[in-house]
Amino acid sequence: MDRMSNTIARFDRRSCLRGGLATAVSLVLPAVPARGADRLRFPGDPFTLGVASGYPTADGVVLWTRLAPEPLAPGGGMPPAVVPVNCEIARDERFRDVVQRRVEYATPDWAHSIHCELQDLEPGRDYWYRFTAGGARSPVGRTRSAPAADATPQRLRLAVASCQMYEHGYYTAYRQIVADDPDLVLHVGDYIYETSWGARRVRRHESPECFTLDDYRARHALYRSDPDLAGAHAACPWLFVWDDHEVDNDYASSSSEQADDPALFLARRAAAYRAYYEHLPLPRRAAPFGPDLRLHTTRQWGDLATFHLLDTRQYRDPQACPPAGRGGGGRVRVDECATLADPARSMLGAQQEAWLGARLRASSSRWNFLAQSVVMTPLNGETLPLERYWTDDWSGYPAARQRLFDQLRESRATNPVVFSGDIHAFGAAELHASPSDPASPVVATEFVTTSISSEGPDEKLVRTYAERNPTLRFADGSTRGYLRVDLTPGMMRAGMIGMDTVHERRSGSRVVAAFEVAAGTTPGLRRA
Repeated sequence: MDRMSNTIARFDRRSCLRGGLATAVSLVLPAVPARGADRLRFPGDPFTLGVASGYPTADGVVLWTRLAPEPLAPGGGMPPAVVPVNCEIARDERFRDVVQRRVEYATPDWAHSIHCELQDLEPGRDYWYRFTAGGARSPVGRTRSAPAADATPQRLRLAVASCQMYEHGYYTAYRQIVADDPDLVLHVGDYIYETSWGARRVRRHESPECFTLDDYRARHALYRSDPDLAGAHAACPWLFVWDDHEVDNDYASSSSEQADDPALFLARRAAAYRAYYEHLPLPRRAAPFGPDLRLHTTRQWGDLATFHLLDTRQYRDPQACPPAGRGGGGRVRVDECATLADPARSMLGAQQEAWLGARLRASSSRWNFLAQSVVMTPLNGETLPLERYWTDDWSGYPAARQRLFDQLRESRATNPVVFSGDIHAFGAAELHASPSDPASPVVATEFVTTSISSEGPDEKLVRTYAERNPTLRFADGSTRGYLRVDLTPGMMRAGMIGMDTVHERRSGSRVVAAFEVAAGTTPGLRRA
């Protein structure tokens, strides 16, 4: 046993770990100081993965870090012991006005990650936080609590991000996001990529496709080690939904792209979900149990906006009419695939559909944001009357999409806006009561963000979709970037921010296009 292991072993709370209670211990250890905690020492910086915050409420927020002096090594270079970690949150950056101090316990079962879930904060204000362990101190992060539920904020700035393939480029967009000073970052999926692909790679995973828990932990650690991503996490709180590459390309519930035995794939999904939780500032209620993780939830920003965070992967039915011997999506003609029309098929699953309907009916917010991963507006690749759709997005689940649009109309939720990702292209669309009929009433607007770094689609295909689908008001896949959303009680403005390059650490940016949505009128887009 090395010096570090021997030192920390004295604080491993062996009486709690005996009997296989490691998972429970990580969630229920008392938040009291540990004797001798100030004598712990690490051979290197244990805070290599930085700090993060997320899921703010009017009186609380989740603070995150992970002890990992060797982040790409198994276990992050930590011994199999429980380590006390001090958490401080203050009203000022110099920590002269500390409002709470807590001790959390980093356990090997959860990769020595910390999810410090604070309460009793003041609504609608900035806070600064930091962690200490073994004489080492983390970087300082800034976070903010949400406004009080009955408050009417006059502004909200939101950055919407998606698809950050590490090998395809640097995270220059996050540097620009930090400069924009958003109140929140909303990530709509593909936070990591489980495998390698693409024609041009500016850096390497240096490891094969992820299958095991150690694989997924190392992949998350690699992505989190990027300084621009770390800086964006330290700048403000985040909200998350996932897509497929956090586990496996095009997976659907217990069905993998490789058509693996469902029991085998669920074991892989359990590993991926666990690593996802370990590396993001998710609330404790999202802690995974085997292959299950409750991701869908809501967050409110005063009475200005409610975020309805949706899970489009864990509960969906398999994609319709896949090629023989495999799963996943494909481009399928409607007249050649009867399964597409099956009314029982679901994208969200029956329970989540019912939950969303109830949340929409209960919402009194001025704006209702549906955050989810895949494109909702129809993207027909043929000329009518022929219809060919990609089956991995909402066009592959037309009955489920129609139920959702019916919920939007019947709930009378005000000013609904959908945020999507996945396709590595910017898009703006009007969502109609009859999805393919632009003459039917508009029930919501949709904004699709391009990728942070993942390679873009074929521009000819993007132009084809734009020409053949009148509900799609704008599409551009030529740049990497993000959505910058400025919200007031009466107006939403969405700027599509494109980076000049992601093949260098620094890059300029430009507004590719901007759109406005006015509150209190029939939903619809206008070019800004």
